[in-house]
Amino acid sequence: MTDPKDTHALHRDTLAVREAVERSQYGENSEALFLTSGYVQPSAAAAAARFAGDEEGFTYGRYGNPTVASFEKRLAAMEGTEACISTASGMSAILMMCMGLLKSGDHVVCSQSMFGSTIKLIGSDLAKFGVESTFVVQTDLAAWAAAVKPSTKLLFAETPTNPLTEVCDIRALADIAHAAGALLAVDNCFATPALQLPVHFGADIIMHSGTKYLDGQGRVMAGALCASQQLVTDHFLPVLKSAGMTLAPFNAWVVLKGLETLDIRMRAQSANALKLGLWLEQCSTVQRVFYPGLASHPQHALAMQQQSNCGGAVLSFEVKADNPEQARARAFHVLDSMQTLSLSTNLGDTKTLVAHPASTSHGRLTEEQRSAAGVTQGLVRVAVGLEHIDDITADLARGLETL
Repeated sequence: MTDPKDTHALHRDTLAVREAVERSQYGENSEALFLTSGYVQPSAAAAAARFAGDEEGFTYGRYGNPTVASFEKRLAAMEGTEACISTASGMSAILMMCMGLLKSGDHVVCSQSMFGSTIKLIGSDLAKFGVESTFVVQTDLAAWAAAVKPSTKLLFAETPTNPLTEVCDIRALADIAHAAGALLAVDNCFATPALQLPVHFGADIIMHSGTKYLDGQGRVMAGALCASQQLVTDHFLPVLKSAGMTLAPFNAWVVLKGLETLDIRMRAQSANALKLGLWLEQCSTVQRVFYPGLASHPQHALAMQQQSNCGGAVLSFEVKADNPEQARARAFHVLDSMQTLSLSTNLGDTKTLVAHPASTSHGRLTEEQRSAAGVTQGLVRVAVGLEHIDDITADLARGLETL
């Protein structure tokens, strides 16, 4: 944008294709890719002022880059926050958040249904440095409130969750956090700003794995935190400069361009997911389907309020089985019978990706942790893509109809 003040008058769909740093002297229409590790300074005094933070300007690739800044400006505008800071991956964004906000003795309250790596990072890795954590049932507001201590600095929720698509009441959690003098962070990877704006419900920090739907085609790794300018400048940027979890310019450029089609991709893939969920509910070999867009989902009404009346593009289902060993074998049979869809633990691609969470994304957790998160051996997660719905159902039917 040549005039940032005009962004307040633009719709989110327009910001998704227009918001960026100013064009270079060459007038490029597609945002430029700046591949450089350093920047020539106009003078020694200017270099000193820029490194001290007293003057705007790029100084070193680990600290900032014009292409990365374009991605950050665009995502912040779409999420409705003052600022955004990007990282090399979604997990590095969570690490930056924790390093920027927490110290030994501080306490975090998290959903026990979060992504497996998030549970391990906060519950195990950060515990080695004295950060305490309590994991509670995602949908139990009383449990969240009861878990808060005087040392609680952060509440962290994922909505919908991975892989059971549980939905939390963002506004209620924000009230609990703020009453305790803590912050609320929301992982918005599944819904994205195309379907859900947590800041409108009181969230302080919105976390993204840009690897997922922001990119949209499974090409690069990226992460980001959207928050106030004060949080980004005072808490997160110093960690980035010291620790170096920097987003590469090429990856930033790929995700920046991915944002331009985010809305139409999310709505098309969500429509496919709803059709698939309805089909799976009719399958005799399926025990249960987890998808916020279905009336059978426990938080369906809340999801429709928070997620722009759209359930998202990810669902999970459990195959019928008599015991865990049989359930695992049957889930594997469904996966191994596929001929079109991709057996992959990623999500957010235009291609449909199917995975077995208990042995992949949640494989590093203990059986007790998986049980608490509801990740059973018979659970299959489907990140629905843009293939024709008849081809998606036909490929899953190969395994489901031969169990």
